[in-house]
Formats: sequence, C-alpha cells, structure tokens
Amino acid sequence: MLKDAFAAAGVEMRPCIRIKRAVILGTTILLGCLTSITAQAASTTPTKMHPGDHKFELPHQGHTRHYVVHVPPGYDGKAPVPVVIMFHGGGGKARGAMEETGWSAKADKENFLAVYPEGLARDPARRASFVANPQSWNDGSQRAIVAASLMNIDDVGFVSAMLDDLGAKFRIDPRRLYATGFSNGASMTFRAGRALSARLAAIAPVAGSDWLDEPTPAQPLSLLYLTGTADPLNPLAGGEITLGAKSAGKKSPVRELIQKWVQMLGCAPEPKTIYDRDGVKGIAYTACHGNAEVVFYTVDGMGHFWPGGMSHLPERVIGKSSNKISATDVIWEFFRKHPKQ
Repeated sequence: MLKDAFAAAGVEMRPCIRIKRAVILGTTILLGCLTSITAQAASTTPTKMHPGDHKFELPHQGHTRHYVVHVPPGYDGKAPVPVVIMFHGGGGKARGAMEETGWSAKADKENFLAVYPEGLARDPARRASFVANPQSWNDGSQRAIVAASLMNIDDVGFVSAMLDDLGAKFRIDPRRLYATGFSNGASMTFRAGRALSARLAAIAPVAGSDWLDEPTPAQPLSLLYLTGTADPLNPLAGGEITLGAKSAGKKSPVRELIQKWVQMLGCAPEPKTIYDRDGVKGIAYTACHGNAEVVFYTVDGMGHFWPGGMSHLPERVIGKSSNKISATDVIWEFFRKHPKQ
C-alpha cells in the first residue's frame, strides 16, 4: 500500500540495500530507500541558501553547462532580489571573472545574486584550459578564435534556461535582471541583450564588440558601454585585431557601435556629458524608447582591462590597467536606475 501511495504521488521507490536493521533504524531506512519526496518541489520552489558560492549544472543542447551563484548574507529566500549575470572573457572561467571584477563583494553589500555562467570549451569532453582548451561564448562573430561561435553553440538558449533555473532555485526579481561581461563576454552581453530583451532590464558590456545587426531588441533595454582608449584588442577606431599570431577578427569603430544602439532604441541624437574627471569621460543618450538610456564611458590610456579590477594577462598583451574608475560600481549604479519598465 505504501508503495502504491508514493507511486500515485509521483515519487519513485527504490530498492533498499540490506535492511536487516529496520527495527533499529525505523524511518531512517524508509527515507534512505526513497527518492526525495521534496525533490520535485525543490526544483520549482525557491528556498533560502546559505551565503557564499554555489555551483550548478544544467543540461543544454547535449552538453552539461555550469554556472556559479554568489549568494549574499542578506538573502533570506523570501524577498525577491536582483540578478547580475557576469560573462567571463574568452578563455576565462567563472572563478576568474569573480576575482577580476569584484562582483561578489558588491553583491554582499547591495544584496543581489551575482551569477557567473561558464562558456563552453573548444573540446567539451576535456578540462577547460586558457591556452590548450579555452572556454568561449557564441557571440555571433564566426571568428576562428571563438570556438563556440564556429560550433554554433546555443548560448542564448543556455542563458534563457539558466534564468529559468535561477527562478526555480532562488527568489529573484523579474524586473531587475541584468547582464554584463568582458571582452568575448561583453560581445555575449550584447547578443543576450538583443535576444532576451523581454527578460533583461539593462546590459553593460565592457571592452567588447557587438558583432550582430539583428535581432533588434523586441523591448527597450538600457545600455552602458565602457572601454579604454588604448585597448589593443578593442580599438576605438576599429580594424583588424590580432592576439599573438592569431586573428581575432575585424572590429567596427566603437562609436559606430554606440550609434547603432542609439538608433535602435530611438534615443535623442545629441548626448549630454555626465562624467569628465581624471581622464574618464561619460556621455548619455536619453529620451529613448521605454525610458531606456545609452551611456558610453571611455578611460584614457587604459588597455584591455576591467577598470578598477585586476588581470592575470601581461601588459605587453593587453596594455595598461587603470583604477581611475570602478566599472563594477559604475555599472551597479546604472543597473539600479533601470528596472524593467
């Protein structure tokens, strides 16, 4: 009868292993022989999770994808919290993005979930390595250096599925879902903004290019873009990029990229200066559709770097670092101003 009752409730009853001490163990044996009764509910009911980093797996497109969620001390599983997705750069990993940007410390202070998805390695069956087996995002560029793009990995679908999974595991605010990223991760941020504008409220790519012309965002969303004036891998003037002896593609001028988004979002054509200090300049295009905004920051003399963060790559490859501004602080303040309308 007990087995029939659990079957009717959709709970699998597995064979027990040597239950000779059933009398002594009592209900412990029963619990050990059953698939958790709450397993299905746990996948759809957000619960409180202890502060810190939690790694999750998600099957998608025949691959096992991964993402890390940093839970702040203030998260109680009851009040919905914002989400900031941070896409690592090409060859990077979630852990590296955490160390380089400081988003986890910001999440602890401001009480939001910092989410670090992992790109797919060139050979998914092998362990990822920056040089030998780099992880990347399908930014739509079809560049030889970006394996995920050549493999046509459905990273947009993965991000959408990850948002669904987050909603099942955590109490998140659907009006305050944001995405940012660096380099190849910045390009993935652009792509996510185009394809997932119905879900994302704002995006903030850093030192990357928008390689696509479509789709046009179905709903308005705000954009903050930040880059260095001396970035050898993301030059303001655009042009052919090389990384070592490999071509990293031909990029359009950054200002053309900004104008593309200004026009897509229907913003007023003349920007206003919002920041001009110590070589850092910021301009804003306002009066966009749906109260959206396009903000563009440049950091004078900075190379391929997350402002205010850190990098493990040599200066001879990426140029000079800069602490004149904290990208994480600036982006979070921008996100706070732009919930989903």
